[in-house]
Amino acid sequence: MAMPFDDNERAAIYRAIYERRDMRHFVRGDVDPDVLARLIDAAHHAPSVGYMQPWRIGRVTDAALRAALHAAVERERIRTANALGERHDEFMRLKVEGMLDCGELLVMALMDGRERHVFGRRTLPEMDLASVACAIQNMWLAARAEGLGMGWVSLFDVDEVRTLMRMPSGAKPVAILCLGHVEAFYPKPMLELERWAARMPISECLYENHWPGEKAAAKTALEE
Repeated sequence: MAMPFDDNERAAIYRAIYERRDMRHFVRGDVDPDVLARLIDAAHHAPSVGYMQPWRIGRVTDAALRAALHAAVERERIRTANALGERHDEFMRLKVEGMLDCGELLVMALMDGRERHVFGRRTLPEMDLASVACAIQNMWLAARAEGLGMGWVSLFDVDEVRTLMRMPSGAKPVAILCLGHVEAFYPKPMLELERWAARMPISECLYENHWPGEKAAAKTALEE
């Protein structure tokens, strides 16, 4: 039987999970190249369906390109606010990204030619996206262990970012990742601190055998 990690190792993993935050506030400063290399390697060791490894990681080092990506996000931020109706003003007060302040800006994308990969995707083609999400989570947890903050920005027009990053046809940007030094990690998720939303109780996300409500309905039908 495989042996578990020792108590300190196990505690460190759970600490990274529970203290990981979607960071929007960064302190200016470069990310150590060796640390960045470790984080990218952590992402590259994520699980992927059919071992297709669909992630492509773009490092944005050009200041003009960073500014253009930020402008694209700002345009979508306004569109999102307009779509939120009565929560427009509340949303506009939120800080949703730190793209101009973070030490590193990365664009995580899906590879092109994904239709060639059938293993694990014949009935669930979106598993390529799930695999990329695993890579992002690997990087996020590793960044927390390194004392770096990371933020996932998803407010952008896909075609606009695809064009800015000169991606081939079929490739798709999934996330703009802000990575860098922070003064402190939020004690709770920022959207919880801002009372935008609250963490759901596990009891509302966990069920046994049958979907919640369906089991009760089936029992009622039998009793009738």
